[in-house]
Amino acid sequence: MGNFLTGKAVAVTGAGRGIGRAVALAAAAEGARVVVNDLGVSVDGAAPTSEVAEAVAKEIEAAGGEAVAVADDISTMDGGRRVVDTAMAAYGRLDGVVCVAGILRERMLFNMTEEEWDPVVATHLKGTFTVFRAASAVMRAQRSGTLIGFTSGNHQGSVSQANYSAAKGGIISLVRSAALGLHRYGVTANAVAPVARTRMSANVPMELTGIGEPEDVAPLVVYLLSDRAREHGVTGQVYTVAGPRIAVWAQPRELRSAYAEGGSWTPERIAEFLPGSVGVDPMPMLERLEEMRRAANDGARPNA
Repeated sequence: MGNFLTGKAVAVTGAGRGIGRAVALAAAAEGARVVVNDLGVSVDGAAPTSEVAEAVAKEIEAAGGEAVAVADDISTMDGGRRVVDTAMAAYGRLDGVVCVAGILRERMLFNMTEEEWDPVVATHLKGTFTVFRAASAVMRAQRSGTLIGFTSGNHQGSVSQANYSAAKGGIISLVRSAALGLHRYGVTANAVAPVARTRMSANVPMELTGIGEPEDVAPLVVYLLSDRAREHGVTGQVYTVAGPRIAVWAQPRELRSAYAEGGSWTPERIAEFLPGSVGVDPMPMLERLEEMRRAANDGARPNA
């Protein structure tokens, strides 16, 4: 076992399988005491079972670490709070939370139902909020701690996952808001956008280039949970991990602006002026979509 997180207590949601499991095991291997949260549902959020969280907690204990399982639904305020309360009851403090839990219900936007929208947004976005909300109160009092949300490159948009993309974009804004609001209390917040083989990526209808394994994601998360990341001033960031590659996303900013002569615009003047002066910012995902369509027409499985 290492000592990168010795003495810290960490809670990981969605820790029963895939990336969440890899993060929980890696954190424990580096000395953290871990709360393993997983409702134990299928990819679409059905058939919950407590066995998957308990299995990972036992795996950590068998390796000489400390862990406790919580099979709660973090899409509810009570569920998110119980994850934090469990850490406080078991370990007396909470130094980091990692919100990995998520589900998928794919559908084209024009066919998507409320039953397909609400649970996905609730699990990803609200589930991150409920844990962040409870954890941030503890960390504010401690004047230390780390919040980590999991997003996706699909926050740029998706053909058939508007629910998932909207939730993942919301997580980025939530993380940046947490970074701004909690900085004065010594609390950091960051987001990770993994590209890894999991249950959720298994049915993607394209070849994901540079895809890694869940275990490739864990080292970055351990670093972000550590004092080293705090010393380096890492907060409000979005990082991609894809196998051996780590990348940081740009912060949102205005590209170009223009002022109306006389202080006001008309639709006609905008139509004349905007295309050539303010213009547009090309949408990479739209360009890639066209490339994928051409590949599909040629009988190839498109790359993404």
